[in-house]
Amino acid sequence: MITETERLYLRELTQDDFDAIKRVLQDDEAMRFYEGAFTDDEVHGWLDRQIDRYNMHGFGLWAAVLKENDEIIGQCGLTMQPWKGQEVLEIGYLFEREYWHRGYATEAAEACNEYAFSVLGVDEVCSIIRDSNIASQNVALRNGMMLIDSDIRHYKGVDMPHFRYAVRRDNA
Repeated sequence: MITETERLYLRELTQDDFDAIKRVLQDDEAMRFYEGAFTDDEVHGWLDRQIDRYNMHGFGLWAAVLKENDEIIGQCGLTMQPWKGQEVLEIGYLFEREYWHRGYATEAAEACNEYAFSVLGVDEVCSIIRDSNIASQNVALRNGMMLIDSDIRHYKGVDMPHFRYAVRRDNA
């Protein structure tokens, strides 16, 4: 276990989590801000990238697991992301639709925020969110972040405006 909240714990993902994590990554509605659901190969590649991140940085996107039944309901964690020519530490989150609007993303994101400041000792964390993803923007705001700037990201042949929300250690 990496960290926990009242209702969740976050732990590293493995390829054994394929069936659980594909419920999110292969859901067209959950993945609409990524221009569509992943194939099986893309899910395996996504899991491989998280495992590589654990080995490289000691963190990545983690399984968000319900304490009450040990079921993976999504993912939330920390990744290094490119932003305007530099790398920034981002809190990312994505949950199964069945668990939307219940506070799980905010709960997990707040735990990642605390982990970044207290364990990693960083000065700033951010969330990079597509301009049309209002629900994720609201999670960032509830996590104490403020809108800092914007940029265009290119993904799957589409230009996607994104906002960067951030919070500094001294404002957390």
